[in-house]
Amino acid sequence: MATTVAALGAALVSLPLLWMLRTALIAPGRVFIQPMVILPVPPRWENFVELVTTVPFWRYTRNTFVIAISCVVGGTISSSLVGFGFARLRSPDKDLLFMLLMSTLMLPAEVVMIPQYILYKKLGWIDTFLPLTVPSFLGGSAFNIFLFRQFFRGIPTELDDSAKIDGAGWLTIYWKLIMPLSKPAVATVAIMVFFVHWNDFMGPLLYLDNSTNWTLSLGLKIFQGSNVYGDPIWHLLMAGALITMLPPTLIFFFFQKDFVRSVVLTGLKA
Repeated sequence: MATTVAALGAALVSLPLLWMLRTALIAPGRVFIQPMVILPVPPRWENFVELVTTVPFWRYTRNTFVIAISCVVGGTISSSLVGFGFARLRSPDKDLLFMLLMSTLMLPAEVVMIPQYILYKKLGWIDTFLPLTVPSFLGGSAFNIFLFRQFFRGIPTELDDSAKIDGAGWLTIYWKLIMPLSKPAVATVAIMVFFVHWNDFMGPLLYLDNSTNWTLSLGLKIFQGSNVYGDPIWHLLMAGALITMLPPTLIFFFFQKDFVRSVVLTGLKA
């Protein structure tokens, strides 16, 4: 019974993906024909070629990769450093600071959107990748800091004492001892940061004016609005969406064990 329910649930969840694949391979103007064609025969692979020749798709892909990878590097390192401080260092106000940090999760992004834009405007960062990448190097997300803190608290502190006896400082303990033991947490944070910035639409919409800097999400949305054919272009949009979802899907497929392990272990010690 449980297997049947799981299979039905998987089939239900897969329906949007199947519709996307079917639309990406169908001929123009035949997306909503009746009766509906489930699998187009023959599949029209030319849609993908038409997409990359009509839209600067690979330039959008490069821009998205640059932003996402920069945020992964900056977000993982900075949030792990802050999480290490909350987990290992001693301070009389540490718990208060941590509560203040976690309270920022309740702050809607819309509240800080205008002040951030004004700040970046005065810094001359508009129409560059800096507003989308620099914040990741300054601590990143409060949730990522929380995840690292919880994971680090599950590592015995006796290891720190042994390293101190050998003359290691806090940065050496962080980089050479704690981080190698925290690969599941690192993989989890890196995956989540990549997903967030790979799929980000609002940030590029606010800060990127020149089309040469557009990301995949923004470029495909503008392409949808341009409607260059005068007819619905769902076949090209679905082809673009299908290519866009491949990197996150492959990353999660190869690192899902680390992701699940990290989520389990971070709850072992409060």
